[in-house]
Amino acid sequence: MAWIEPFLDRVDAGRQLAARLEAFRSLNDVVILALPRGGVPVAAEVAKALGLPFDLLLVRKLGIPGHSETAMGAIASNGVCVMHDDLIQQLDLTRAEINEVKRRETEELARRERLYRAGKPPIEVTDKTVIVVDDGIATGATMQAAILLLRRQRARRIVVATPVAPPDTARKLAREADEMIVVAEPGQFSAVGEWYRNFSQTGDDEVRRLLAEATSRS
Repeated sequence: MAWIEPFLDRVDAGRQLAARLEAFRSLNDVVILALPRGGVPVAAEVAKALGLPFDLLLVRKLGIPGHSETAMGAIASNGVCVMHDDLIQQLDLTRAEINEVKRRETEELARRERLYRAGKPPIEVTDKTVIVVDDGIATGATMQAAILLLRRQRARRIVVATPVAPPDTARKLAREADEMIVVAEPGQFSAVGEWYRNFSQTGDDEVRRLLAEATSRS
């Protein structure tokens, strides 16, 4: 297997991802949506490089109790919920445990909605090509929820774009989206962060700053 060089940081990853998305440059009916928070710096770089409008798609991963980095599902706006039933059954999780995670993440989703949007409506996606960007995809649960939400919002075409994802996840999402763009698909994959030299946490202030910069360019 060929050696895959880690990305320097999310900006570097965004630039490399943008190079794979050149066909969409400056088209009138294309929008870039980022999954907060880690996907925002990547998507902002893609939007800037391609001259496309940029916004957020608020989705929350439902982490396994005690192992929050591993997703048992994900939620998004409008009651969208995707669950990995096989994993839940395998781990013998109780309904109470699952509901507690859902409650906590629903509250966080609402907090981010208030903080990031400050009352401004999300960008319109109906009848548009939507490129959904994250900084990496492991199980795909969060992205599956994003795709389901966009289908309900009647996006014309959904393109999932990410710097890194394991091959099995990439294949799964390629069946659910209209197109899948991945820079690197390492065969040995345990976590997104191992494919970045700098994978420091993206904070709320950075998300708000990048959104403000995108608004000033539009």
